[in-house]
Amino acid sequence: MGTELAVGQIAPTFTLPRDGGGNVSLADFKGRKLVLYFYPRADTPGCTREAIDFSRLRAAFDRAGTDILGVSADPVKAQDAFKKKHDLTIALLSDETHRMLEAYGAWGKKSMYGKTFMGILRSTFLIGRDGRIARAWPKVKVEGHAAEVLEAARAL
Repeated sequence: MGTELAVGQIAPTFTLPRDGGGNVSLADFKGRKLVLYFYPRADTPGCTREAIDFSRLRAAFDRAGTDILGVSADPVKAQDAFKKKHDLTIALLSDETHRMLEAYGAWGKKSMYGKTFMGILRSTFLIGRDGRIARAWPKVKVEGHAAEVLEAARAL
């Protein structure tokens, strides 16, 4: 299980495969603000609402000089299908190894229907132009979250 990142810490580096092919690294966003949001599973109701909200606000994030990456443990093929089905405009990364998820504290114990299991903890990080964690949302509620992150990005 990963450790919780604190505001001001240097964001952990990563290189992951993305929807549509190729890889994305933290270094690709040097000098820009970046939203990393971690979601449990592609094409589930909450994850779909969250991805649609971030996609809907993408132009506003662009105007705020902020890129957006969604990350889950789904394979790239599932990310591709999810993106196409819902006309998403944000990049979706696949962390099947859980290394990045653990580094960002987004992999941990969850419980549902009385069972405990390991899974993705819905969380978001705003990384500043300096490569440090500027803001963290460790327990995300989907409703209104993308707009809240946008306001934080604008203020940064």
